[in-house]
Amino acid sequence: MKTYCFKLYNSKRNKKLHRQINAAGLIYNHCIAIHKRYYRLFKKSLHKFVLQKHLTKLKKRAKFSYLKEIGSQSVQNITERIDRAYKLFFRNQKHNVRSAPPSFKKIRKYKSYTLKTSGWKLLGGNVIRIANQKYRYFKSRDIDGKVKTVTIKRDALGDIYLYFSCETNENEVLTRTGESVGFDFGLKIFLTGSERKNIISPLFFKQNAKLIVKANRNLSRKQKASNNRQKARLNLARLHKKVTNMRRDFHWKTAQYLTGKYALISIENLNLKAMQKRFGRKISDLGFADFVNKLKYETQKAGSNVVEVGNFFPSSQLCSNCGYQNKELKELRIREWTCPKCGKHHDRDLNAAINIKKEGERIFFSRK
Repeated sequence: MKTYCFKLYNSKRNKKLHRQINAAGLIYNHCIAIHKRYYRLFKKSLHKFVLQKHLTKLKKRAKFSYLKEIGSQSVQNITERIDRAYKLFFRNQKHNVRSAPPSFKKIRKYKSYTLKTSGWKLLGGNVIRIANQKYRYFKSRDIDGKVKTVTIKRDALGDIYLYFSCETNENEVLTRTGESVGFDFGLKIFLTGSERKNIISPLFFKQNAKLIVKANRNLSRKQKASNNRQKARLNLARLHKKVTNMRRDFHWKTAQYLTGKYALISIENLNLKAMQKRFGRKISDLGFADFVNKLKYETQKAGSNVVEVGNFFPSSQLCSNCGYQNKELKELRIREWTCPKCGKHHDRDLNAAINIKKEGERIFFSRK
C-alpha cells in the first residue's frame, strides 16, 4: 500500500467539504455518546455492526439529517475508527499501559472522513468529483496503483488535502551490499555516527519559539468569537505548520542521505514516553519517532536495512574496545569516561554508536 497526498485548490465550493467534515464530527460524537450510554446500562462494549444498523434507522428521522451529508461507507468508517480505538484502549488496560478511551471532539477541530469505493471519481488531469461536485487539486506527481480509499482531511488553517491510499504492484527491491553504520540519538546532537560523522539537532520549534510565544499572547488578548481572534488563531496555526514542515523536510532529507550512503543502519529502539517525561518539549521538537518511520520507508525503497537495538542494551556502559561493562556509568552528565580494564578513553555518545553498530550487525547476520 502507498499513500499520496495532494492539496486542494482554495475555492468557495470547498465550503461543502467543510460542511461534510463537520457532519462527520457530529456522527463521531453521537457514536461516542451511544457507546458510553450502552456501557453504562449493560456494562458491555457495543459492537460496530449493531451501531451501524442503529445509524441506518436514524437516517429516517429529520433530527438526524446530518447523517445523509456523507455516504453510508463513510459513516461505517467512522464506526470502525471508534471500534479500533476502543480495542486499543482495552488492550492497553490489559497490559497496564496508561491510556484514555475515545472521547468527544470539538466539531471545528474534527479533521477528516474517508470515502471507499463510492462517492468519488478521478477525472482527467487534476480534477476529482466528490458527491457530484468537481474539485481541482495540485497534482505534483502521478498516482501509481489502484486507489482503494480517498480521505478528505483539513488542517488548522482550513486547507483541505486529499489522501489517496493505493494498492501497488511494486517489485521487491533486492538487498544491496555496502557500508554499515551505527547511530546514537541525542539531545544536542541529533545523530552521533560510529564513523565520527554527526548530525546536529536543528530544534525548529526552539528557533521559532519567540514568534510562537508572541502569537499566543496576541491570541489571548483578542475577544472571543471576533474576527480579529480568528485572524490571530490562523497566524498561530501558520507558525506551527511552518515548524512542522521544516522538521519534516529535515527528516526526509536526512533519511534519504543515510539510505543512499549506507546498506545497514543500526539505531537504538528508544523509550520515547519515558524520555518525554524527563526532557519534555525537546523530545517532541526532535521528532525521533517520525524520523525512524521515514528512515524505514526510505531503506525499504533503496534496498538498505534498518536494525533496531533493544533499549535495554547497555550501549553507553560497554567499552567498544574490550567489552568491559562500566555499571557505574548511570548519570547523563558524565560525557566521557576511561575504561578501567584496558585504559581506553571514550566519548560517551561515540562509544554508544560503535556498540550499537556492532550489536546491529550481530542481530542482522544472526537472522540470515
